[in-house]
Amino acid sequence: MMAVLRGSVRISTGSPDGKEVMLNTIGVGEVFGDMAMLDGKPRSADATATEDTTLLVIERRHFLPFLLSNGDVVLRLLAVLCQRLRQTSDALGEMVMLDLPGRLARLLVRLAADHGSAIPQGVRINFKLSQRDIGTRVGSSRESVNKQLQVWRDAGWLSIEHGYITLRQPERFKELGDTD
Repeated sequence: MMAVLRGSVRISTGSPDGKEVMLNTIGVGEVFGDMAMLDGKPRSADATATEDTTLLVIERRHFLPFLLSNGDVVLRLLAVLCQRLRQTSDALGEMVMLDLPGRLARLLVRLAADHGSAIPQGVRINFKLSQRDIGTRVGSSRESVNKQLQVWRDAGWLSIEHGYITLRQPERFKELGDTD
């Protein structure tokens, strides 16, 4: 298992025909590789640093005895795994129930909540995310993502400067991605 001390890591998986699906971005204070560490099986996805990154490596042979003697850590780890399972279920549901604008809006709201900073212009997502990466996360092509982002840019809902997305009207994205 690895913990991100500085930087960020893209978690992705590939298909037999060479397509990549981006699953998540792991930032400072977050961990990855926890499933492989717990069950001893091969990793289910690839991890790629997206900038200069410092990681803390935690080996299975050291962590499992620690877990066995610290029940509170087990409970916290279970909560993290349950949260990831919920996120995966939500993502699968979004792919079935929402069109591209809805899926894209939900992704931007989630990224802003998890990795955003309030600035005078709105909420800025604090890492660069290419249109290709966005497309793999919402199950669409880079071109379709580009077109939708341009529509929202023209409407004044967001801006993109030097690769950073700022939600200028976050409430619009929340409404668009709402399925309740």
